[in-house]
Amino acid sequence: MIENPSQVRPSAPLALKVAGASFSYGQKPALADIDFEVHAGEAVALIGPNGSGKSTLLKGILGLIQRVGGTVEVLGSYPAPVGSIGYVPQADEIDQQFPVTLEQVVMMGRYRSLGWLRLPGKRDRQAVAHALEAVGLAHRAKTRFGELSGGQQQRGLLARAVASGPRLLLLDEPFNGLDQQNRDALVGTVNRLKAEGVAVVVSTHDLQLAREVCEQVLLLNGTQVAFGPRNSVLVLENVQRTFREVGVEIDEHTVVVPGHTGH
Repeated sequence: MIENPSQVRPSAPLALKVAGASFSYGQKPALADIDFEVHAGEAVALIGPNGSGKSTLLKGILGLIQRVGGTVEVLGSYPAPVGSIGYVPQADEIDQQFPVTLEQVVMMGRYRSLGWLRLPGKRDRQAVAHALEAVGLAHRAKTRFGELSGGQQQRGLLARAVASGPRLLLLDEPFNGLDQQNRDALVGTVNRLKAEGVAVVVSTHDLQLAREVCEQVLLLNGTQVAFGPRNSVLVLENVQRTFREVGVEIDEHTVVVPGHTGH
């Protein structure tokens, strides 16, 4: 079932290559034997049950947890080139009561390039404005972050990642709990970023999202179940193997699993 993505997008530069990689939080690997590639302008959906390793894989790519086997290369390098990866975690650390505007939150995405001694300049302000425009929130730039709706906050966090100018974007369940308007806005943003050549890896349980945004799908259950073009991978047999002992149904929108929260 594993197919070589280079056969799908032979002319696109390779953004991410994970080869035989295993990751661990301690003595025992949390995720083992992962092999997949993502090319520029392409998106891969990570789909699996709770504890299947979706967030672990994203953190492993970022170097936030220990890699105990295999290789991970971003833009042909390890470690990843500085500023090459944008990341939107499932939960964010921003205090909702902290008096910071959306514009200031997005500017945080520029801090790595700014360093400690330089104030934001014209280029930084332009990057922030572009990022806010990309997610459709330019008109809310001066709004206090805590006053935005949950969906707008999620779009703002995506803008923060976009402001860093990444070539690879990692999204951990970015569409959980969003209404249709904010969901559609995020889908549009991701598709525009892909058109600009950004590679995307997105953790999700929404099959409709995978079909709208992702060319490839990686199914996980602590190890790799299947990887390849979405229409080849998103079939009932593979999804049942992924979710194993729990009951599972599949329709055009969602993997339906009793008690599954999508993490």
